[in-house]
Amino acid sequence: MAVIAFGAVFLVGNLGGGGGGAASTVVVVAKQTIPLRHQITSSDLTTAKVSGDFTSVHNVYTNTSDVVNLIAEINITQGSVITADMLAKDINLVPTGSAPAYLPLASGYVAMTIPTGEQQGVAGHISVGDYITVIASASLTVFNTTNGQQQGPTKVVSKTVFTNIRVIGLGPASANVQPASGQTTTASGGPTSGVTSSLTVEITQCDAEYFTWFLGNTNLRYTLESFHDYLTAPTAPDPSCPTVVAAQGVSQKEVDNRYHFTSL
Repeated sequence: MAVIAFGAVFLVGNLGGGGGGAASTVVVVAKQTIPLRHQITSSDLTTAKVSGDFTSVHNVYTNTSDVVNLIAEINITQGSVITADMLAKDINLVPTGSAPAYLPLASGYVAMTIPTGEQQGVAGHISVGDYITVIASASLTVFNTTNGQQQGPTKVVSKTVFTNIRVIGLGPASANVQPASGQTTTASGGPTSGVTSSLTVEITQCDAEYFTWFLGNTNLRYTLESFHDYLTAPTAPDPSCPTVVAAQGVSQKEVDNRYHFTSL
């Protein structure tokens, strides 16, 4: 599949010159380089006019909405016309042996997998490339470092603890579905689906320590940000935590100093 798709990669810059008075066709092209096994988002795509009848010959797309959420079966170069044989509808159809040797993380960042579910994770609407916020609900007794007892009913505080967390991977959600080109699968059984079971996010090692503390001591819920508010993916280290060795550990004291749960 990847070999066939490679032969269908055409750069837009090579398509507009010839053909005399041939009619132009609007096709979907890669706005940026799209890595293998990446679930495509609208920010990865744009359109361009090319000469010739590419719609019938090369199985191209004319609307970006037809490509969003499909999976890249090859590395797609920026400016390439996207064709159906480059894509699949299920990541399980992309050979795992073809996976990249490393995740595309910015320097100083790490990947961390966090649990999710239907209610915790916006009913499965979170996709690769999305940005989420994280809300932690904690009892104030968690922050009690003395022998005294909290007076009255248990006090619980809910607070947004992370914003603009970039999702770079999803846990199992579906299998045995057709590739984008329409070819049948070799797996037995019909299509199955379910809600995503985990999210892999890109964060600093310092934030990973805080996230681990929240997972062990609080209840977490995620919200999905509007795509209008998405940030660009990090390309340089975070000055507040430039390397993994900058992480020094956290306890309830550091958490309260940073997020002020007890002072609300």
